[in-house]
Amino acid sequence: MEEVRLERVGRSSRITLSRPEARNALTRGVVKAIGQAFVAAAADEGSRVVVLRGAGGHFCAGADLKRTFAEDPDLLDNLEGYLDDYHALVRAIVRCPKPTLAVLEGAAVGFGADMALACDLRIASDTAYIQEKFVKIGLMPDGGGTFWLPRLIGTARAMKAMLLADKLEADALDALGLLVSVHTPDALDAAAEALVGELEAGPPLAYASIKSAAYASLGDLEGALTREREGQLRLLRSSDAMEGIAAWAQKRAPDFTGK
Repeated sequence: MEEVRLERVGRSSRITLSRPEARNALTRGVVKAIGQAFVAAAADEGSRVVVLRGAGGHFCAGADLKRTFAEDPDLLDNLEGYLDDYHALVRAIVRCPKPTLAVLEGAAVGFGADMALACDLRIASDTAYIQEKFVKIGLMPDGGGTFWLPRLIGTARAMKAMLLADKLEADALDALGLLVSVHTPDALDAAAEALVGELEAGPPLAYASIKSAAYASLGDLEGALTREREGQLRLLRSSDAMEGIAAWAQKRAPDFTGK
C-alpha cells in the first residue's frame, strides 16, 4: 500500500510509514502492511538490516482513532482482531533475525513508541521523543510497552513513564541508553546511513544468534502481550475509555469515574 513502503537499498530493507499528514498514525491496514513488510524483509536473503522510519518529520503518532472509527463503525465489536493485528506486528519485529533499526524523528507515541522499543537499535534526531500516552485516554500500553520499558530503563522510570505519560525527549532517551546516538535533523540521515553500513558489513549469523539469546534472556514476551491484550480489552470496553476518547476528540480534560 502507498502508506507503507518497503524498498531494498543495497543490503538493507527500508520500511517507511508514509502518512505525514497524520504524523504517520496507524490504521488497521497500515499495521498489517508494516507487519507484512517485516516478514518480507526477514525472508529476503539479500537483506542484512531492516530500517523502520516515518516520513515527514515524525516516526509514528500511534493509532489514528478518527480514521479507524470512520473506517469501521463496528470497531468495538472487533477489538480482539485489532489487537491481534497489532501484536502480530510486534512479533514480526522481534522475530526478525536481522538487526532492526528505528530512525526516530518527532513523535513516537503510543503504539509508535512500542514499535520503536521493539526494534534492536534506535538512532534519533534531537526533535524525537517517546511517549506512552495511553493512560491519558484511560488505556494501557498494548504493543509490548509493559515488557520493554521496565527492562530497558528500569521499573521506577517505566512506571513514571506509563502512569504519568511522561514525554521522554531525545536527550533523556540518550542518557538512559536507549539510543545509539542523537543528531540534528540535518545530520540524521548521514548518521543513520553510516550505522546501516556498519551493520550491513557485520556477520549475519552472529547477529541472529545474539538476538535469539538476548531476547530469550529477557523473559516471556508472549506472556506480556497476553496480559496486555486481556487488560486492554477490558479497558477498551470501560466507561472510562469511552470518556477518555470523547475528551480527546473534544479537546477537554477527561472525567474518569473508575467504571
